[in-house]
Amino acid sequence: MHTSNYWINHFKENATKNRIYWAAGPEISADEIKTILPSLQAWQLGETSEGLHLIAASTKYAHKIGDADYVDAVRLFIKEEQKHGNNLGRYLDEIGQPRIRQNWGDTLFRKIRYFNTSMEIWTLAVIVVESTAQVFYQALKDATQCDLLRQICTDILIDEAYHITFQTERLAMIYHNKPGFSKSWRKLAYKYFFYATAALVWFAHRSLFRAGGNSFNVYIHKMILKYQKTLHFITQRISTQLDSAAI
Repeated sequence: MHTSNYWINHFKENATKNRIYWAAGPEISADEIKTILPSLQAWQLGETSEGLHLIAASTKYAHKIGDADYVDAVRLFIKEEQKHGNNLGRYLDEIGQPRIRQNWGDTLFRKIRYFNTSMEIWTLAVIVVESTAQVFYQALKDATQCDLLRQICTDILIDEAYHITFQTERLAMIYHNKPGFSKSWRKLAYKYFFYATAALVWFAHRSLFRAGGNSFNVYIHKMILKYQKTLHFITQRISTQLDSAAI
């Protein structure tokens, strides 16, 4: 498990990385734009959140556990997500396509967030969304021959891997501190939430996923593997390790 200060240093150091060569400009066909545009616009919108409700939840949680640095880590995490939105938006500008202001999936997720003050639910939701994002951006990368867009996707994929670790460690800490009976029903709740959200993302972006080489069965298989690496790991191996360390 890493400390909040470790993550602060990671996010600050990662912010100095420049993995995108904008001077090359976009080279993308009209057919590729037609295929990827709706999903690209929707994810660009989703990456632009100010994260005010997440900051509020993390502040409340950090005060409870006595870890003020955690709030700063969350702020830097949000800033990195906004970088993704800015880069995707800049790409849309480069290819002469509009940024959208509303999307049903983004609206639904934002409404859920507005009523949530639980750090546990926030962290779980972010893990699921980041997991689907890994499949999405890899599919987007595979669906285009545009080198600039592929660089943007690679940059996001590198960041997302660390984001999932950041959130997984936090959820493991939260889960470990729950009583035994509470852990039992949470295992099922985490699992059903993960797959329900994954199915919703497939429904919203199935054309892009397919363009990137993913049938529904391939997509679900990838999500099963991601579930096993994150939520199943939290509820099984990490919890066991923490229990052993406490003895």
